[in-house]
Amino acid sequence: MSTTNEPIEEDLPEQLRIRREKRASLIERNIEPYPVSVPRTKSLIEIREKYVGLETDVATGDIESLTGRIIFKRDTGKLCFATLREGDGTELQAMLSLDKVGQEVLDSWKSDIDLGDIVSVTGEIITSKRGELSILANSWTLASKSLRPLPNDHKPMSEETRVRMRYVDLIVRPEARSNARLRPAVMKSLRDTFDQANFVEVETPMLQVMHGGAAARPFKSFSNAYDMDLYLRIAPELFLKRCVVGGIERVFEINRNFRNEGADSSHSPEFAMIESYMAYGDWMSIADLTRALVQNAAMAVAGSHVVTHHDGRQADLGGQWKQISLYDAISHGVGETVTALTPIAELKKIAEKLGMKIDPKWITGKLAEEIFEHVARHELVEPTFVMGFPVDTSPLVRAHRELPGVAEKWDLYIDGFELATGYSELIDPVVQRDRLVEQATLGAKGDLEAMQVDEDFLRAMEFAMPPTGGMGMGVDRLLMALTGLGIRETILFPLVKPEVD
Repeated sequence: MSTTNEPIEEDLPEQLRIRREKRASLIERNIEPYPVSVPRTKSLIEIREKYVGLETDVATGDIESLTGRIIFKRDTGKLCFATLREGDGTELQAMLSLDKVGQEVLDSWKSDIDLGDIVSVTGEIITSKRGELSILANSWTLASKSLRPLPNDHKPMSEETRVRMRYVDLIVRPEARSNARLRPAVMKSLRDTFDQANFVEVETPMLQVMHGGAAARPFKSFSNAYDMDLYLRIAPELFLKRCVVGGIERVFEINRNFRNEGADSSHSPEFAMIESYMAYGDWMSIADLTRALVQNAAMAVAGSHVVTHHDGRQADLGGQWKQISLYDAISHGVGETVTALTPIAELKKIAEKLGMKIDPKWITGKLAEEIFEHVARHELVEPTFVMGFPVDTSPLVRAHRELPGVAEKWDLYIDGFELATGYSELIDPVVQRDRLVEQATLGAKGDLEAMQVDEDFLRAMEFAMPPTGGMGMGVDRLLMALTGLGIRETILFPLVKPEVD
């Protein structure tokens, strides 16, 4: 028995037995419970659209064959009612009467069909005496027998079960179907925005000989064909920068990244990521692009920059968005002045006062970022660019033009979580080598998130990369910002542990 996934019904074993007996009975009577095809002339949405506004108690004379899953069934003596539902959630009533189908067919419907079964019904399109658009059957065919019962309204599925059994969640919960269809609309909007700005979409390797482009712990694998270790990519950055060097000056990719780290309401080991690079741009121009991507996505799914979350709360993503300094936010949060030049000993004292647990491997910039997360992150509800991160935690970023110890890097926060990050990219290959060597030193000291020295990437940079602005944004987190849902609800099939027997 699973420790995390309760049965949908308390009497599930009995339900399974009965439904399997019905399947066997159908086969014995030469009735195929899983036919290759069934009659289907129109979808339910087509019927709904064609007969909208039809008056009460009207017989159209139109014969159609419709399919759907049985989600409601009421059997009376001479007249049976059922509700058919298609995958998009459209529903239609089916009616079976004794005088239309005969006793044998009606009895078979009553005995053989269960909630969850998929059927094909052929008959006349009518409106009932109550005005409900319906199909009055003259025949029906089983399309697929469901061997498991659907959850009932009195015992809804838990969050864990919804995630684990998303296929059932999609059947029974309109919100799940809506969420699944939201992502394609957002993806189309993102690609449209990039296309309008003359960006080229590319695909870069997910299996890499070394991990780089972000500070994260990778998943490690092994290639039998090449007899060497490989890594699932943590970011596409280093390959996209190779594209910029090669002359694809406006480039983007939307694809999967993998980070062997924690999982919570805003983190998933496997996630969808947008990364883009714009030659002759910088951290400010890439911020403008990021804002356009988010606002256009909001417009595509909500028709407005104001989006309504699943709990009814509204979030305004319009306007120019606020900008704050990382170190100003830290200073405000701790009640004393903190800059990029504040020694790590002073930062440790501040962290101890805040009751923070300090990892001894943290360098100065990492500790400053952790203090920021502790004192300021949750206050950033409206869209906010947090500007100016430490140089020592930003090995691929250009140093700030004016502020020592600061990199031209921003993080975009919405609803208290980081949605995107953007840079003025470091393009000096000599400085870049020094930065990566420093990262490799940290890795040798036990930092599992440190980057490696990628010689091919450095060689590419030595062919001259133009001044560039770059950004990365999580697609799953963008959907969080648009819906207010946690990351496991914005990912259709998030990673879950196997069930324990």
